Amino acid sequence: MKTFAFVAPFAALFLASTPVMAAQERPPAQASIPFANHHGVRNWVTQGNDTIFFEDSFGHWYKAVLFSPSTDLGFTNAIGIDSGPIGTLDKWGAVIVRGQRYPFQSFERVEGPPAKATKAGHDADHPQS
Repeated sequence: MKTFAFVAPFAALFLASTPVMAAQERPPAQASIPFANHHGVRNWVTQGNDTIFFEDSFGHWYKAVLFSPSTDLGFTNAIGIDSGPIGTLDKWGAVIVRGQRYPFQSFERVEGPPAKATKAGHDADHPQS
């Protein structure tokens, strides 16, 4: 009887907090490309000198922001992907551009690659005559 009197307040507290815990949103799952070292990455596109968009073999796009800018990123034809020993490209990964390793600052799933920019002074929908 004494045990029940001791445990009852804790049980009531747990039961009262359960709906609050269930109502809280779970953090989004970490973005990753499995088997990046075995044809898991189909395509990549750069944006500026510090952002790379990766397309996986299923057609999903991911955005990686580098910790430091790479001046060669926009002019290179090939990059190396450092996916670690497991082969999964995620926020702990990095790219190698002309021998220099650039770790990721962030890695997240996005809807698609960036839209192509139009040249300054020209609008693709309204060509100048």
